[in-house]
Amino acid sequence: MSGTGADIGRWQERFSTADYVFGTEPNAFLVAEAHRLAAGSRVLAVADGEGRNGVWLAGQGHQVLAIDAAPAALAKAQALAAARGVSITTEQADLAQWDWGESRFDAIVAIFIQFAGPELRARMFAGMRRALKPGGWLLIEGYGLKQLEYRTGGPAQRENLYTPELLREAFAGFDILHLVEREAELDEGSGHRGRSALVDLVARKPR
Repeated sequence: MSGTGADIGRWQERFSTADYVFGTEPNAFLVAEAHRLAAGSRVLAVADGEGRNGVWLAGQGHQVLAIDAAPAALAKAQALAAARGVSITTEQADLAQWDWGESRFDAIVAIFIQFAGPELRARMFAGMRRALKPGGWLLIEGYGLKQLEYRTGGPAQRENLYTPELLREAFAGFDILHLVEREAELDEGSGHRGRSALVDLVARKPR
């Protein structure tokens, strides 16, 4: 959930608690869409925070690299993995500088990574495009503009929120199988709880 060195202190403090800020259960959108991933996929979990999504993916048999800027979050992710009897690889990463690489992953999962403003977000999305293998899956969920009314989680900055048009443009050339703006009740720890405005994307990099 945290991604850059610029605000690492704030996230480090937020994650330095006994409780899991965003809970220990996986995101519902991820659970609903992960059936698309081939068995044993190499998956990148972007800004995975305390590991709820990466650990769940590992439990499904995938090879997971979970990255985050906050060491406290990564320590909790490893503790959760140990408690669940699975193994994940974690890496501290400042996403303003991280090397995404080329064609490394079968799938990339980016759930509520909206610490990023437009400039950083564009660089991150470009990195995701490069890092996916041909035929690789991209699963993104974030808050939409109406979230500013609900204030049940997510950024206060309008420019950090998603619209379907923004995601469609960012991943032009990908096969977009699912792009939906919707509302739902979230119960993901104390960090995401209540009525929420969401934008979901499932896309595939052309072979």
